[in-house]
Amino acid sequence: MKHADFVHLHVHTQYSLLDGMIRLDELFKKAKEYAMPAIAITDHGNMFGAIDFYQQAYKNGIKPIIGCELYVAPRSRFDKTTSSIGEATRHLVVLVKNMQGYKNLMKLTTAAHIEGFYYRPRVDKELLKECSEGLIASSACLHGEIASLIVRGNMEEAKKAARTYQEIFGEDNFIWKS
Repeated sequence: MKHADFVHLHVHTQYSLLDGMIRLDELFKKAKEYAMPAIAITDHGNMFGAIDFYQQAYKNGIKPIIGCELYVAPRSRFDKTTSSIGEATRHLVVLVKNMQGYKNLMKLTTAAHIEGFYYRPRVDKELLKECSEGLIASSACLHGEIASLIVRGNMEEAKKAARTYQEIFGEDNFIWKS
């Protein structure tokens, strides 16, 4: 059977608490049905399902891509002064390229829970800079920093944010067009 022409790189599973719905066995059943060569897990703010996902992917002959949709604090992860959850976080999808990336993603999610928790487990750009090696980032969804700036009509600030993420992750690990 011919492989699918695309790979899902933004998937929330049962481990994406209060947000994801698909169970891993159902996910891999569908992925096999559509001959998907690979699939990512990008649960919100955690890596609780990473090992189960990895094992099931290999059992089903599908390349696993480990990732997470991180919550990024608008300023510092230590700042807990915003008035609402919408002001307290922006989304950022991060995917693992190699073992160093896996270790860095574990550091990020751990620090998000221990140091940055405010409404949700949050990282900040300082921590992203420290732990960016081996990671690829994507601007995420409409709750991402870049998309939310574009929706508000602030294209110059959106471009500035995109350039910042490109500086953090490297030119080949955060791609955008101006």
